[in-house]
Amino acid sequence: MESMDGDGLNGKTVVVMGLGRFGGGLDSAQFAAGRGAKVIVTDLATAEKLSDSIAELEATCRGLDLEFHLGSHEPRDFQRADIVIANPAVPADNRFLQIARQAGARVTSQIALFFASCPAPIVGITGANGKSTTTALAAHLLRGARRGGDVGYGEVWLGGNIGNEPLLTILDRVRPEDVVVVEVSSFQIEQLAAEGLAPHVALLTNLTANHLDRYGTFDAYCAAKAAMFDLQRPRGGCPAVSLFNRDDEVARTWFEKYRVDAGRICRLFCAADVSEAIRKEYRLPGRAYLANLAGAIAIGWVFGVSDEAVAGCLAEFHGLNHRLELVQEVGGVRWYNDSKATTPLSAMVALEAFDAPVVIIAGGYDKRIAFDEFGSAIAGRAKAAVLIGQTAPAIEAAIKAAAGRTVIQRAGSLGEAVNTAGRLAEPGDVVLLSPACASYDMFENFEKRGEEFRRCVRRLGGRA
Repeated sequence: MESMDGDGLNGKTVVVMGLGRFGGGLDSAQFAAGRGAKVIVTDLATAEKLSDSIAELEATCRGLDLEFHLGSHEPRDFQRADIVIANPAVPADNRFLQIARQAGARVTSQIALFFASCPAPIVGITGANGKSTTTALAAHLLRGARRGGDVGYGEVWLGGNIGNEPLLTILDRVRPEDVVVVEVSSFQIEQLAAEGLAPHVALLTNLTANHLDRYGTFDAYCAAKAAMFDLQRPRGGCPAVSLFNRDDEVARTWFEKYRVDAGRICRLFCAADVSEAIRKEYRLPGRAYLANLAGAIAIGWVFGVSDEAVAGCLAEFHGLNHRLELVQEVGGVRWYNDSKATTPLSAMVALEAFDAPVVIIAGGYDKRIAFDEFGSAIAGRAKAAVLIGQTAPAIEAAIKAAAGRTVIQRAGSLGEAVNTAGRLAEPGDVVLLSPACASYDMFENFEKRGEEFRRCVRRLGGRA
């Protein structure tokens, strides 16, 4: 297989499948065009809907060979492609990808291009819940220890499914002595596995049912995640490292499976590992966030980060946007944005973080996940639930089945839900947006949902 560096793309026809409203394919198109490829960007969305992404791409690729085919996918584009760079949301069996393969094209992805070309060790973090916080924490601790001067690595780069700088835009700046910390989704792991690629250090936070709309069964979802560990290999004389959460049943099973491999170091971590001295410096509430910290500390251990270095920089970590983010206090009621909670377990974690009475706003796009446990958690911990989106009926049924005393209200929009929650909450209460679902029935992504929640809450509090 030809290299994707330099002449490996020069003169080739490259189809970027899926630009996205927020530029998910921007760096793929920039990478290919900048290396001399003829680039065709194709997306089912129209030019009007993609106007911001198109404007940015045209500005950064001015004078390069780039064209847009939008509003549909055309078979002829895939028939004449030498290389197709597919968005993670595109399943491997997509008919246009099949057309490309039949015509002899190489089908690849942004994440695979980066992994194949990156000169530095890569830390890959995956799981159903907690992976974004663990990823951000790991990069924060590695950077903090580097500032202290007691470690032997260079710059620390953060990217992948967490956002941040698109991976291919940093590739030319990454050096062999650096460390790259990447959040990896199951969709991205599938793309890596298709090319036999895996990170040098891999961590599993936990596994619960998710994305069953794509995978059908929990076992199939787990198999997609497991490929990241199956394909790990020693690098430069150093063993691969696999890290697993002791408190998660699947993770414990995988630890036992992989620990016998030659050329691999396996290690368990859990919330109980975090020392009291480190806990005192940590701002995020709840046991699940301690587990995220334990995972980040385990990654630090791989690179020689001491407990003293962890404690010395941890107070500077304030968490992620849309993850238990305090928006403001209105009339004695604290309003929290946890829009990133797109699974029942992540929303249950948020519920457990508060001792105060909670009014929860939940519901959204239906990924065919059961809500039995989530309904029981709401019935046991929330004074009221305001339900929105496609899954509102299923969540309501689960709450009622738990026979709690939770007040249940429905709302037709997030703004209506905020107003309803405001009427139900009393001074000293918490109102928590923690949907337990993806946003796609009402919003383009969880960020847009969280931003709308912030706006609604600030209007409620008299701040535009």
